[in-house]
Amino acid sequence: MAKLNIIIAPDMRLKRKCLPVDTVDAATAKLMSDMLETMYDAPGIGLAAPQVGVAKRIIVVDPAMEKAPLAPIKMANPEIIWTSDEKKTHEEGCLSLPQEYDIVERPDKIRVRYVDEKNKTQEIEADGLLSVVIQHEIDHLEGTLFVDHISSLKRGMILRRLTKQKKQGRTYYDTEPA
Repeated sequence: MAKLNIIIAPDMRLKRKCLPVDTVDAATAKLMSDMLETMYDAPGIGLAAPQVGVAKRIIVVDPAMEKAPLAPIKMANPEIIWTSDEKKTHEEGCLSLPQEYDIVERPDKIRVRYVDEKNKTQEIEADGLLSVVIQHEIDHLEGTLFVDHISSLKRGMILRRLTKQKKQGRTYYDTEPA
């Protein structure tokens, strides 16, 4: 497995809509495994393919807490097919917006259809943190970041901070000057 580079916002690659995966073949399954390794190493609980420079509809998630057993889910072409009317707010962060957090409101429960790493169609219902993570990662596939769900003032402040860090040659994943 290989650790991949995580793209830090602002970056136009994070704002593009991703293409569907035709079939989950060996190369796609390897990408999913590499994404999972990268996510755990970061550390994070979700990662979308555009965050590692791949414009395909692939996400990996694992909201298991530190001491819980790992529970990874690898998804190609995830599609939310049902959402609850009830909404909940959660504090969200993102590996592409390191050390930035804000409150986002999303449907509390969802049902998702996707293709797994064995090219089998699956369907799951999710609530709580798993629901939030899946929705957050699917947003990435549409070119949407969690900051697109908050006020333009807060979004601007976050993106300016990240731009400044990039200009200084510093990122969260590489804290030494470039």
